[in-house]
Amino acid sequence: MSVITTTKPAIPKPEKPWRQTPAQRLITLGIFALAGAASYFIVAVTPVKGKLAYVAVFFIAFVTIDYLYARIRQGKSAGADSVFRGFVTMGIFIAVIPIISILYSVISRGYKGLHWSLFTKDMHSTPPTGPIGQGGLLHAIIGTSLLVAVALVISVPIGILTAIYMTEIKGRFSRPIKFLVQAMSGVPSIVAGLFILAAIVYPLTKTFNSFEGSLALGILMIPTIARTSEEVLLLVPQDLRESGVALGGTQWRTVAQIVLPAARGGLVTAMILGIARVAGETAPIVLLTGGGDTKNWNIFHGPMGSLPFYIWKGFAAGTNESITRAWAGILVLLVMVLALFITARFLSDRKKK
Repeated sequence: MSVITTTKPAIPKPEKPWRQTPAQRLITLGIFALAGAASYFIVAVTPVKGKLAYVAVFFIAFVTIDYLYARIRQGKSAGADSVFRGFVTMGIFIAVIPIISILYSVISRGYKGLHWSLFTKDMHSTPPTGPIGQGGLLHAIIGTSLLVAVALVISVPIGILTAIYMTEIKGRFSRPIKFLVQAMSGVPSIVAGLFILAAIVYPLTKTFNSFEGSLALGILMIPTIARTSEEVLLLVPQDLRESGVALGGTQWRTVAQIVLPAARGGLVTAMILGIARVAGETAPIVLLTGGGDTKNWNIFHGPMGSLPFYIWKGFAAGTNESITRAWAGILVLLVMVLALFITARFLSDRKKK
């Protein structure tokens, strides 16, 4: 009695012809070394000096050597492709330099203001010019968290409903609303602060508090949340909508029970991006919150501190201690914003999987 055995067919791995082979990587390293030697030699024997001269000469030498090698080995088209690749690489390099410079400046100057009590104390008994080891920014972290949380409660329903109207309902006002949302994305933050100041503070409340600052931040968050949510909802397959209607569901039930759950991860990403958009805004906070130095949990009464106001106040004092405190506040704020962006990227990547 014979036994028939079956074997699973081998699934070929997807090829990636654009990926360099080990030999090609070695050649690229050789071209890189030749360009570096050429830049060092040219800067040494010519009047052109400085770090910028090294970078410029290195780029020109690298593109030239890479073009000649590709032209000789593979022809004219490969040579033109190498030149284009070189300019693209240079563009990426130029774009990354400011980011690295900002991170280096903030970390190198901000760590000097870090101490154990920074996250456990406020500044109610310590002036900005006081010793670094005294006081802290707990009040600023609490204030920023409350400001952003209230702004999130205000802006998320408006932003998501706006995106639903533009993608699902598509009424006669969808195009004007989309235009207004895009236009609001470029509104300076000071304009939102002045609007709340003129529309609410002067004619109505006559006082400064955290809720008014949250209103201004909410105005700035709505375009980011609406546009991101719109793109996310457009990614939901049309078949899901049609299947919901085919099962007898109304448009609203289809959107609420099928479309929105399918886009849940992207909507959470939109919320996080909206938070990151306003976490460091300074102009509305300076105008509307009063900038207190003590912990305040009441968003409707009394001045409230925040990280942007803490940073602004430290630089305004102008002493070495206050400036060091400001850089420490920038470092904390930068870490918070980077954490939000990393979380948004993680959620978006998990959604794709």
